[in-house]
Amino acid sequence: MIYADIIVDISHEKLDRSFQYLVPRELEGEIRIGMVAAIPFGNGNCERKGYVIGLSEKPKVSPEKMKALLRLMSSEETTEARLVSLAAWMSSRYGATMAQCLKTVIPMREKIKAKEKRFLYLNIDRKEAEELAGTLEAGRCRARARVIRALLEKNPLDYTQACAELKISASVLKPLTAQGVLRIEQDEVCRIPVKGDSIPREQMSVLSPVQKKALEEIQQEWKKPDSRPVVLHGVTGSGKTQVYMKLIEQVIGEGRQVIMLIPEIALTYQTVRRFYGWFGDKVSVLNSRLSQGERYDQFKRARRGEIQIMVGPRSALFTPFSKLGLIIIDEEHEQTYKSESSPRYHARETAVQRACMEGAKVILGSATPSLEAYTKAVSGEFALVKMDARFEDRPLPGVSIIDLREELKAGNRSVLSRKLTDAIGERLKAGEQTMLFLNRRGYAGFVSCRSCGEVLKCPHCDVALSEHNNGKMICHYCGYQRPKTDICPSCGSPYIGGFKAGTQQIEQILKKTFPEARVLRMDYDTTRTKGSYEEILASFAAHEADILVGTQMIVKGHDFPEVTLVGAVAADLSLNMADYRCGERTFQLLTQAVGRSGRGRKVGEAFIQTYHPEHYSIQAAAAQDYQRFYQEEMSYRMLLDYPPAAHMLSILASGQDEELLEKGMEFLRKFAERISPGKELHIIGPAWASVGKVNDVYRKVLYMKHAEEKVLMDMKNKIGKYIEINSGFRKLYIMFDYQ
Repeated sequence: MIYADIIVDISHEKLDRSFQYLVPRELEGEIRIGMVAAIPFGNGNCERKGYVIGLSEKPKVSPEKMKALLRLMSSEETTEARLVSLAAWMSSRYGATMAQCLKTVIPMREKIKAKEKRFLYLNIDRKEAEELAGTLEAGRCRARARVIRALLEKNPLDYTQACAELKISASVLKPLTAQGVLRIEQDEVCRIPVKGDSIPREQMSVLSPVQKKALEEIQQEWKKPDSRPVVLHGVTGSGKTQVYMKLIEQVIGEGRQVIMLIPEIALTYQTVRRFYGWFGDKVSVLNSRLSQGERYDQFKRARRGEIQIMVGPRSALFTPFSKLGLIIIDEEHEQTYKSESSPRYHARETAVQRACMEGAKVILGSATPSLEAYTKAVSGEFALVKMDARFEDRPLPGVSIIDLREELKAGNRSVLSRKLTDAIGERLKAGEQTMLFLNRRGYAGFVSCRSCGEVLKCPHCDVALSEHNNGKMICHYCGYQRPKTDICPSCGSPYIGGFKAGTQQIEQILKKTFPEARVLRMDYDTTRTKGSYEEILASFAAHEADILVGTQMIVKGHDFPEVTLVGAVAADLSLNMADYRCGERTFQLLTQAVGRSGRGRKVGEAFIQTYHPEHYSIQAAAAQDYQRFYQEEMSYRMLLDYPPAAHMLSILASGQDEELLEKGMEFLRKFAERISPGKELHIIGPAWASVGKVNDVYRKVLYMKHAEEKVLMDMKNKIGKYIEINSGFRKLYIMFDYQ
């Protein structure tokens, strides 16, 4: 016998519980996860619709007490059913519960009151209305006459707006509704997050030869019966967005729908303006700054088929489109596409899976593709399309690397080098704009010497040691510790410590050095309120400021033609993160930052300030040479068995009881060693997480590395069952993270 775990009609019921039903023998060969089934539900055995989320040969209760499902509703394939299948894949892939995956894929529909508006409708024909208006005017009932005249010009009228503009009240309307002259109706109105009518429509520009060649290569790939996801590798300023637009135009012309993923809310402003300019109200947007009502309405509009393009960050991937034809992931290398909560899914992998399930295409675009995506393109699993030149053959900016060690020797203790300061002054005189980028998010307490640039690293993992308040420096991969030092072990200098600089500090220095400059700052503090991103970016785009200072959010995908100077103030902040990807992150950030300069008619320039001018990621970023970086970085990954050269599984555990957490993680390590397939599996840790304690909750992590993905997936499944059957783990919160 087969038993089906079923969630009852997702649109109404909570997702924290499933119900098990007996599968009739005649349906055993047909049923599969994600299908819609008719089931008897409740005491009255009312027929309800449910979604199959699991199949088992073991009943949870006595089969005699179990109800049988009535029939499969395969012909009634719904968007929710396909998303349930995607949730089942995510549960298997990322080791999360089905409930967690369902809440991610089909967010709980909270009790959000629909937004409603009242409208006034003229209820009689035009001739009769004109005669009545004349009669009312003659009888000095001018207010009622005004209403009728207004409705003759526009029918219907917004009730609230009409009352304000016509200076009327309910007492004026009451006799007219009683006589049947007009009626008042209440209609549901969708909350629209972007006012498209304020954005002028644009014509798509003619593609350059490079863009046209890339478009044709993608279209040729799409014609293949087994077409692959496409990695679109285009240098900064090559015009990838215009290629996206042509592909989107093709897909919606075929009656299908498009999801466009962007990594940052900050990118929404320019992206949505472009999309609205080209496609009008076929476009909608999702992001975390929308109200619950606005988010609810966008999903509702998508279900109804009222929109064809959804733009947004990671969560937009689960837009309930019924005819999904294309998923584009712009800046696919960005780490924001990876979820930090369970399920710890990656939008890239999940997008490919959803597209496979729904017969859609996938485009992964970036000037600096992730090593994972590019390795798959090199191996042939993905298709690779390149755009090697900027739009209209505009030159890439000239890049200078500034050695901050030399600045210190010359007596300059400012966070701005002398050359960068001079260049800013020149741009101000020329009336051109400057962007200064500080990778503040990358600061993780690493310790470096300002005299020689030495960074204290773990001798076992080649990642920076993190500085802790207890006077120790710790590796968050293997747990190695050493005391904090006040003297550089390399050169003996006392100028050693954490690099501390912030956007506010840079803003203050600029205002002091260039009092005439108009400076804007864009970071977490200045973008907390709704609409703050748009206000800052619109102001800078309108040249209402000369200098924009910001964190990572300002260097991703923005296009400001008047920017001719970019300064990366502290490249080492990302270079020395306690993360094996720090070289890749640094190359990507610097390449993207440099690429913001010289996108208009004027030639751009960029400065990279660093204590490690010889580092391969900085040298490759300055040269805008992805191939050089890829070869160097992959040799490092292969040497240490880091992804994508090998596969890695992390088990992250947290709990309020430190002793229980340590005991539980040791048990997991011993169990992993017992079921290990051989010496090829490397088990590292358990070690403290990068932040070992948050709100009195302790956190530790265990790593496993292996050349074959299926070995780690098998380990994950066995460890998951081990955790499930051992009650000692119930006071710990455990997540799997596949990298």
